[in-house]
Amino acid sequence: MSRRKAWNADPEPLLRVEPGFRLDQVDPDATPGFPGRKIDGLEALAAGASRLAALQERLYAASTAGDQRRVLLVLQAMDTAGKGGIVSHVVGAVDPNGVRYAGFKAPTAEEREHDFLWRIERQLPSAGQLGVFDRSHYEDVLIQRIRAFAAPDEIERRYGAITEFEDGLTAEGTTIVKVMLHISKDEQRERLGERLDRPDKHWKFNPADIDERLLWDRYQDAYQIVFDRTSTPQAPWYVVPANRKWYARLAVQQLLLRALEDMQLSWPKADFDVAEQRQRLAES
Repeated sequence: MSRRKAWNADPEPLLRVEPGFRLDQVDPDATPGFPGRKIDGLEALAAGASRLAALQERLYAASTAGDQRRVLLVLQAMDTAGKGGIVSHVVGAVDPNGVRYAGFKAPTAEEREHDFLWRIERQLPSAGQLGVFDRSHYEDVLIQRIRAFAAPDEIERRYGAITEFEDGLTAEGTTIVKVMLHISKDEQRERLGERLDRPDKHWKFNPADIDERLLWDRYQDAYQIVFDRTSTPQAPWYVVPANRKWYARLAVQQLLLRALEDMQLSWPKADFDVAEQRQRLAES
């Protein structure tokens, strides 16, 4: 099954956050643009993997000739929503030499001595790379708001700092794909329960996940504010229904494919005489 046959509508505009967007109106079980079953989605994901790898290689190759463009995938979600699965099953299909992964946890003592964007800037992808942020600078407005770790005026300042920061990145050649994986509260309960039921999943369980779960409604409100403040034409947000893991992976793959295809990448031209080198090879 080809990717073009699997989708009956381009998911990019269906998932993009536009003015008037409401998170509470998104069905976490939905599969926007994809009418198929799970088996169809898995086949489409496998078919898209080779295309994604080829496009990422072309991006990396272009950088060797001076092309400064790069892609940054930003992943945000409630716990258990599937960020790790995106990294493994989508990003994992491309050459790791062209990937820069960064997972952001609570700031270290050194990081707290700097502006909140300092640690983010240190992990940005280089030209030709596909960067992946597993959580990101958005933690510094979500948690700060919910836990009241920062004053309201400082949080508002950070929204503005984020949009200015991202505008600068896009102006310099970075295509930013910001994804929020949206699961339901019931689905999260099931996934956390599975981690408790299976000894091989205990290492993935953190009691603090339940503490955060108790703040579910506040997190949903905080995400809505993030979308309202920071979804811009240059760096829009995409909300991906994620109760069905296969769909979330397929949708993010499609967003990355779209971003890379829109670059219209070409292979760099040889800076040597091909015929001459072919002759030298034959004579060697």
